[in-house]
Amino acid sequence: MSLQWLHWAKQIHSTAQAGLAFSKDKFDLERYKQLLELSAEILAEYSNTDMEKIQDLFLLEKGYQTPKVDVRGVVFYKDEILMVKEKIDDLWALPGGFADTGSSLIENVTREIREETGFFASYKRLLAVLDYEKHDHPPQPFHYYKFFIECEVTGQPSIDTLETSDVQFFSLDRLPELSSSRNTYAQVALMFDLYNHPNSPPIID
Repeated sequence: MSLQWLHWAKQIHSTAQAGLAFSKDKFDLERYKQLLELSAEILAEYSNTDMEKIQDLFLLEKGYQTPKVDVRGVVFYKDEILMVKEKIDDLWALPGGFADTGSSLIENVTREIREETGFFASYKRLLAVLDYEKHDHPPQPFHYYKFFIECEVTGQPSIDTLETSDVQFFSLDRLPELSSSRNTYAQVALMFDLYNHPNSPPIID
C-alpha cells in the first residue's frame, strides 16, 4: 500500500501546527485546529491506531514543526561495532535515542552511550547525517534527522543499563537482527565503510 497518505497527514499536521503557532485571528485558529484534527483522523484511519492515542501524540507537539534529532553513537573496537539489545523489542541497535533539549549533540550521544552500554566515551568525528524518510525504515508520524557520531571508549563499563538487555561488539559479517526503526543494515554497513576510510567526509542526505 502506498504511504502517500502518511506524507499528506504529516504535511497537514505541520501546516496546522505552524498556523496555531503564528496566527492571531481567532477564525484562522479554529481552522488550523480543524486541520490538526483532520491529520489525526487520517493517521488513525490508515494506521489502524486508536484515535485517542493519535490525538495524545499530537497534543505533545507545540509550536512550529521541525524535524526531530536522533543521535546514534558509533563505537568500534578491533574492527567490531558496539551494539545494544533494546528491551522494548529485543532487537539490536547502535546506542542512541532522541536528543534532549539543553544538551549539545556531543553531550547527548556520549550520555546515550553511557546509559545504554555502561561505557564512558568521547567524541571522535561526525560520520553521517541521514534523513529518516530517505532510508528503509518503517513509517513514522514525525520527521527525523539521524546523526551518526563516532566515539571512542575511555573506560570500562561502570553501570547497569536500564533500557537494554545486552551489549556486544559485532563484525559486519555477523550482525544480529536489527531494530529497523533505529538503524538499517545498509546504515551499519556504511558506518564500517567510513570507519575503514578515516579521511572520508561525513555523508549527508
